[in-house]
Amino acid sequence: MHPLHKAIVSTLLGLVAAHSLADTPPPAKPVASIESLDVARYMGRWYEISRYPTWFQKKCRDSSRAEYALKDNGEVAVTNRCRLENGEMNVATAVGRQVGGPRSARLKVSFAPGWLSFLPMVWGDYWVVDIDPEYSLVAVSEPSREYLWVLSRTPQVDAVRYEALLGRLAEQGFDLSRLITTKQVD
Repeated sequence: MHPLHKAIVSTLLGLVAAHSLADTPPPAKPVASIESLDVARYMGRWYEISRYPTWFQKKCRDSSRAEYALKDNGEVAVTNRCRLENGEMNVATAVGRQVGGPRSARLKVSFAPGWLSFLPMVWGDYWVVDIDPEYSLVAVSEPSREYLWVLSRTPQVDAVRYEALLGRLAEQGFDLSRLITTKQVD
């Protein structure tokens, strides 16, 4: 190849690479959980307001909700429900445990049978990344931002409060365009 052609090709490749780097958004800062969580106060029923689509909820039509209860051993009993296309309620149970101390907002949750609980891969991260002072509106995610749920103590949430929460999530680097709204009919 002629030296002039090599120079032109090298320049063009450099421009293409520079252009693709310029289009790449800067990496998001790491996900942070809230500083402190009162687990006992967090217990009870939460209605799913919106979420990122997940493979394990793809059959859910509406009415997704979660109930949390403290067990005597300090673990959290988790019961998730949603209505399927055929109208039946799907129920999934899990166990959760705090990671990092009694005020930590970081939990690990497992839907696997108890006899598999010794395996680290059956435990998923459940981080409270935003919660209002009344413990009535919360956002839950995990370090990779693959999952996100917005939950409320009531089946509907005030639009102003919801938009404020979404603004805080956007500041944390969450892609709000991925959120889907959950219909609550109960």
